[in-house]
Amino acid sequence: MRVALETSPLDRGGLLTSLVAGEGSATHAWLHSPELNASADATRNLSDMLHLLTMLHGPQPGLVELVADHNIWPGGDAWLAQAARGFANERGNLGQLIVAAGPVPGTPGEAATVSAILAQRQAMATIARSDRFGCAIGAVVGLLLDWQPIRATMETAAARLNVPFAPLLLPSEEETAHVLASMPEQPRLERTLIFGARQMMLHHQCLLDLLATRASARG
Repeated sequence: MRVALETSPLDRGGLLTSLVAGEGSATHAWLHSPELNASADATRNLSDMLHLLTMLHGPQPGLVELVADHNIWPGGDAWLAQAARGFANERGNLGQLIVAAGPVPGTPGEAATVSAILAQRQAMATIARSDRFGCAIGAVVGLLLDWQPIRATMETAAARLNVPFAPLLLPSEEETAHVLASMPEQPRLERTLIFGARQMMLHHQCLLDLLATRASARG
């Protein structure tokens, strides 16, 4: 569902925060489903989610590192470096949870799943190297904001499995909004930021769709 964005175009932080809140992972039924959070199969389904998230975001360089490597705007360097450090911390949380949740559950169509995730990674790499100013930054903002509901599910699972969960080290919404506000004016910049953020949210939506389909296939 596309949402109407009511904030001023110059309020780029508010613009993207509203976008992600209305179209991101928090709106996906699977993330809040009993099958993932409370049923007898919840741990198995959680393990599947963790393994697929690791396939998407675990290999390095990931989206944030690629954007940092190709960034041509010095004003974003410190923010991107902080985001890269913070996401390395999130990879550590994923690893801890995978150990506790167990191996990826056997699921029909495994080869198709691997191909789909690899295609998503290639698409993310293309966005990271985009020469449209703001597109790659928008994708990173989309990742950071859309990671929050995914992380909340992980944190709940960590408590259920009695696994240590490292605190969030990603840039805050306020820090991200400050960086966005400091970006130099360019034609259609807000539109380009939105495009990048939507691409990242689309990858997460597709991943959650895939997880729901895989759970159904396991029966």
